Amino acid sequence: MTETAQPDPEEALLYAKDPDTKIATITLNRPEQLNAPTIGMRLRYAHLLDLANVDDDVKVLVVRGSGDDFGSGADLPELAALMAESPEAALREELQLAGEDVAYPPRRTYRGSGATLGYWYSDARSGCRTLQDFKKISIVEAKGYCYGWHFYQAADADLVIASDDALFGHPAFRYVGWGPRMWAWAMTMGIRRFQEMVFTGRPFTAKEMHECSFVNSVVPRDSLEDEVAKYATACSLSRPTDAVVMQKSFFQVMKQFQGEYMGSIMSAMLESMGGAVKPDGEDLMLGRDVYDSGLGRAVKVNDDQFPPGFRLSKSGRDKAE
Repeated sequence: MTETAQPDPEEALLYAKDPDTKIATITLNRPEQLNAPTIGMRLRYAHLLDLANVDDDVKVLVVRGSGDDFGSGADLPELAALMAESPEAALREELQLAGEDVAYPPRRTYRGSGATLGYWYSDARSGCRTLQDFKKISIVEAKGYCYGWHFYQAADADLVIASDDALFGHPAFRYVGWGPRMWAWAMTMGIRRFQEMVFTGRPFTAKEMHECSFVNSVVPRDSLEDEVAKYATACSLSRPTDAVVMQKSFFQVMKQFQGEYMGSIMSAMLESMGGAVKPDGEDLMLGRDVYDSGLGRAVKVNDDQFPPGFRLSKSGRDKAE
């Protein structure tokens, strides 16, 4: 287990509900770390969604972030520290195996090289595709960065309300090549636009995501909370909660007919085969040397190679002006 200090999940992931309106809110509360969820936060997130699924006081769930951004993806320092230790360390944290008599699959095997962890990300318990199985109405409030894990949540939500400065994408397209929710993104954005995102790695603006039907509404930053409240209130006043669950069941069947869960499993298979990728030259490859030298720095150096308008960081993109 890494000795890196981690936040208390209950303080870093806030939950509140109003029984009168039946609107609940999950707030990612690590603004200084761009609301990056740790493993503990993701597990708490999955648990909160399970509770809200059952709770008769909840009909609509809003997911938002503190500060300037919804979030830039998973906690890279935590990931780097665990992976520098071993893939087994990451899995034991994810599955809470500390103290359990469980033998990790051997190294240089499909399961030991990443499949066990990759398939965990396609499981609702991991907090990566949990919102996909949520049976009530979910709304994501997107602002600033909406990358990585946060992009998963936007894809899986029923509605996405964004500020006009929001950026959507997944850094892993640049330094891994795929992500766990690719099928859902392609279904929502349309394959042609999603292929552009994957092959260039560039982030899309809120306006672009609205044009390809990923975002429902785009408003100025200072109007975002009011816009979200308007949508949440309208949803809470609509049909009874039982009717909402019936409606969600219809959409879930439709998504499964389109292969949503199969796509999640296929993405996990891709995640598990990263070791088979051979670099063409000086490509960024996530190996022990990168984790030891600093993953954050390596990602920034890689980002700086791209045209300013294609960069992931706000500061890098500002150089295009």
